[in-house]
Amino acid sequence: MLHLAVESVGHFIILVISRSGYAGVLLLMAVESACIPLPSEVIMPFAGYLAFTGRFTVLGATLAGTLGCSVGSILAYYVGVLGGRPLVERYGRFVLLTRRDLDLADRWFARYGDWAVGFARVLPVVRTFIALPAGVARMNFLRFNLYTFLGSLPWCWTLAWAGYKLGQRWTLLRPYFHRVDGAFAVLLLAAIAGFIWHRWKNRLPAA
Repeated sequence: MLHLAVESVGHFIILVISRSGYAGVLLLMAVESACIPLPSEVIMPFAGYLAFTGRFTVLGATLAGTLGCSVGSILAYYVGVLGGRPLVERYGRFVLLTRRDLDLADRWFARYGDWAVGFARVLPVVRTFIALPAGVARMNFLRFNLYTFLGSLPWCWTLAWAGYKLGQRWTLLRPYFHRVDGAFAVLLLAAIAGFIWHRWKNRLPAA
């Protein structure tokens, strides 16, 4: 069942990009950067493969992915700004963001300051949720966008370039990334179950 869930996500990504072109890459990367666990490790290599076929260019795919990261990160940033840490602690689990993640991000900010946003953008998993703590910390908005863009650029380019170089064999990357995506899928299913339980429990009459 887990394998089918991962495959379904992959097919969804391919369908969106195939039909929407660069806009699809931008949209999917925006979703991924807004703390929804769509795997950029599938989005960008497939965009790179389309560059191999001549439909995209590696530069175009990279810029679309990087801009998508910026757009999605802005949304997550403002959730952190407007709701603060209490909101993130209350609802973050529904997008797989735990208190441990927030504590980790806080330590990054304490040690590296605003540069933590740039560093995190080239790290799997961490890159997905770093915008929320940045908003909670009230990081300067212009610097946040600059570091997000600069940090996301090499990540998107590397994955797109790998897909371009592999060409029709770009799917060779997927078994490796499935191990990461499988963990995401397990956490996602657990988060959905937790959300349903939370809503159901709150509807029960008080004893």
